[in-house]
Amino acid sequence: MCATVLSGPAFSQDVAIGPVVGPEVNAAKAELGKRLFFDPRLSGDAAISCATCHQPENGFADGMALSLAYPGSKGFRNTPTLINTALAENWFHDGRIGTNLNDVTRESITEDYMMNMDMRLMQERIKQDPVYVEMFAAAGYGEPSNGSVRKAIPEYLNTLISKGAPFDDGTMSEAAQRGLVLFEGKAGCVACHNGPLFTDEQAHNMGVPENPEIWSDPMRHMTYAAFASFMGVENYMNVRQDVGAQIIRHPSDGSDIGSFVTPTLRELKYTAPYMHNGMFKTLSDIVAFYNAGGEDTPNL
Repeated sequence: MCATVLSGPAFSQDVAIGPVVGPEVNAAKAELGKRLFFDPRLSGDAAISCATCHQPENGFADGMALSLAYPGSKGFRNTPTLINTALAENWFHDGRIGTNLNDVTRESITEDYMMNMDMRLMQERIKQDPVYVEMFAAAGYGEPSNGSVRKAIPEYLNTLISKGAPFDDGTMSEAAQRGLVLFEGKAGCVACHNGPLFTDEQAHNMGVPENPEIWSDPMRHMTYAAFASFMGVENYMNVRQDVGAQIIRHPSDGSDIGSFVTPTLRELKYTAPYMHNGMFKTLSDIVAFYNAGGEDTPNL
């Protein structure tokens, strides 16, 4: 049923599914990272910040099926939560970055459809702010630099850790406990949704329906086409499917087209709509979809 395309351990019944233990945090660096995270001056035209799409009130997602993007374009995927992202093994729905949050920060700031920023210009902007000059020095970074920005923002992300979930503290309702029995048993959810973050960090094709808005909205289609071209997707102008993790290995048989990294199940209460393209408005919609057999798609 699942096509795994990323490296990693296979699921074992010994894999614990909670609680979450966060990393150590340097308070001065995290405070600097927080200010940077909410600062629109980190984008090319100073119109958007990281928090434009990763909103605290929406579980550090944005509450929309498909994301916003840099002014003049629109996104083609659902905004993922940043809660617990400091503990992830790979990032973005396709898992294309598997190194660290420093690289994720660089990609997010410089990518033209995200924040479209030249980090040399960003560095000079920050140097003009006396508050930043003091904060960088207090954090031990010296004068403001783009390298330190890529360190400070991840330090702030280290503070975004799930706490107090009923699953973790043993206060689940009777209904939730019955659901857990199904989750770990007949429903088989735990096969992919395991570990403290309820994700195996692998990419699978789960037959999620395509979101037609990506192809019917010229702004979204333009963004996807530019992304697909850069990522080496063949015949990208005529593609009407998000190829997902296929961009990582490009197998000649196309066996991993439509595969996406298993999303975390942490903070689901705040991060609707769901899936990489926002096709399901509620958790009930997802359960009903798969309970009915899902959608028969290639590579399933």
